[in-house]
Amino acid sequence: MERTITVTGTGSATAAPDLVTLTLGVETRRETAAKAYDDAGTSAAAVAASLRAAGIGDGDLRTSGLNLRADVMWVEGQGQKVSAYVASTTLHVGVRSYGDAPAAIAAAVAAGGDDIRINGLEQGLADPSRATAQAQEAAWQDALARAEQYAALASARLGSVVSISQQPVHSGPVPMGGMVRASYVAETLPVEAGESVISASVTVEWELI
Repeated sequence: MERTITVTGTGSATAAPDLVTLTLGVETRRETAAKAYDDAGTSAAAVAASLRAAGIGDGDLRTSGLNLRADVMWVEGQGQKVSAYVASTTLHVGVRSYGDAPAAIAAAVAAGGDDIRINGLEQGLADPSRATAQAQEAAWQDALARAEQYAALASARLGSVVSISQQPVHSGPVPMGGMVRASYVAETLPVEAGESVISASVTVEWELI
């Protein structure tokens, strides 16, 4: 009967992030649906224009989500009444230089005024291939060391590799979450790069000889 050993190894690599992804929201609250919708479009266009002026390319701007709803409130003796209409949309922005990120954020806030929302910021790698390869090599070395240790405990040696199964690679972005209203942003805020972590996992089966 052929003996085998199966071991899972893990590894990680760090790299300085070179990509900032902003999630910006535009939200308008007006007395009529038409006014809310029109003003949201005007504010969104102003924000996008300010980002382009700050050096953001068209390929790094993406609009997603469009919502128009009625806000209702309970009035004693009258039931539910519409208090306002709210229109909102979301803009995803890729900033490829950390030096440009604070100015881009400040420009968007200035252009959007009270209608702008900062819904999140994530840091990552434009090309994670090098860090991914380093993490995969570290995972392989970890699996090999574990397998050799178990083989020695079993008074055996490792033979040929029977199978290799790579697990999904995960990265660790650094989020700045929560909704931030423009009134909270008085000055340009710094964006610290920190580090991005990419992890890898591999499962390997060896013959035991």
